[in-house]
Amino acid sequence: MNRFLYSLLLYLALPFVPLRLLWRGIKQPAYLQHWGERFGFYHVSTTKPIIWLHCVSVGETRAAEPLVKALQAQYPQHQILITNTTPTGRDANEQLFGNAVQRVYLPYDVPFAVNNFLNHFKPKIGFIMETELWFNLIAACKQRGIPLLLLNARLSKKSARGYAKLGKLASTGLKNLSAIAAQTDEDAARLQTLGAENITVAGNLKFDVKPPTNSLDKGLQLKKQLGNKPIFLAASTRDGEEELILDAVRDLDLLTIIVPRHPQRFEAVVVILKKRNIAFQRKSQLNSAGLQPQGLSPQNIPAKVGYSYVKSNTDAGYRPIILGDTMGEMPIYYAACDFAFIGGSLLSYGGQNLIEAAAMGKPILIGEHTFNFAKATENAVAAGAAIRVQNHAELRNKIQYLLENAPKRLEMSQAALCFNEASAGATARLMRLITQYLH
Repeated sequence: MNRFLYSLLLYLALPFVPLRLLWRGIKQPAYLQHWGERFGFYHVSTTKPIIWLHCVSVGETRAAEPLVKALQAQYPQHQILITNTTPTGRDANEQLFGNAVQRVYLPYDVPFAVNNFLNHFKPKIGFIMETELWFNLIAACKQRGIPLLLLNARLSKKSARGYAKLGKLASTGLKNLSAIAAQTDEDAARLQTLGAENITVAGNLKFDVKPPTNSLDKGLQLKKQLGNKPIFLAASTRDGEEELILDAVRDLDLLTIIVPRHPQRFEAVVVILKKRNIAFQRKSQLNSAGLQPQGLSPQNIPAKVGYSYVKSNTDAGYRPIILGDTMGEMPIYYAACDFAFIGGSLLSYGGQNLIEAAAMGKPILIGEHTFNFAKATENAVAAGAAIRVQNHAELRNKIQYLLENAPKRLEMSQAALCFNEASAGATARLMRLITQYLH
């Protein structure tokens, strides 16, 4: 495929974009806002020279936090502009940086929208986080002499096969990047195979992200509010995993917090819990319910808190479930729990980031499907910070093992903190690379 055909296909798809936004807006109303930005029309502006950073969604935005702070400290005369693709990424952007940065959506990768974006903001330099390759955007930056760097780059075997099918389009796009900073040697090798040049290995920025200062206190407060019972956290779960996790915790004397990866799935998990007649409490309602530290049980549930409980034979053996239906509180959930499972890994989604759990010093359980975070997972297991499980039956065994083995939890907690500290330093390495292009 060449770039002309790529652009033609995008133009042919363009009339259907409003329909897609409307469809997504049914479940997530934020998709109905800021449509003009997605086509390259903007109202915000600044007189300062712009440093532009693109973060697709929540994970990339949070990972960028230490880099953004370093850029603000070293280049105070510049304005930081952060673009996102998803509303959840934009929300995380606002929560983390407030008015200290400008934020807009990155436009679709059609030439007129890309040109509108670059004409309006005129960035002095651009950074794309992880692996988000928009070939018209890359070409336009190259033509205008705007340095464009791919930072914190990762590329799984699956993604590499996908990009390889694009042939010259992908190889030319990668060559047109000013520089690439890969997370691991494996990522660098895959990018190089696709045609990338000027690659360095700088590590993973996510190891430099510090938990919010008040997250520990809030986590301990949540644990007290839930009765100081042992807490198992199922973090960033994906479609099909919640049922497996519910099977894994049945009859175990602990409280389980389930936090779906995507907010649009909160209601789907509610349906699963109600279908199984399992007692559950929404975290969003727990905040305002004022529950006392005696904890939760079907016998002492105040009616006012909206606690769902249906007495039947099918719910026998289940302890109450907390549904983590709030945004931006994952550090609090990690602080509250005794150990955590990282979702997206029991089924073949490729896994989610375990670094945040390690930074909080939590013992980690993770499934076999971790190709999106292969190196970090491999290193965490080798360090003794994580235990890999093959299926939900083995997950249940390991949950019970950690529940009954406090010394092992302490050992894994210390290993997690050491693993996280030993892996830090990517921010400083990236800043040294950036200074070569931004004077």
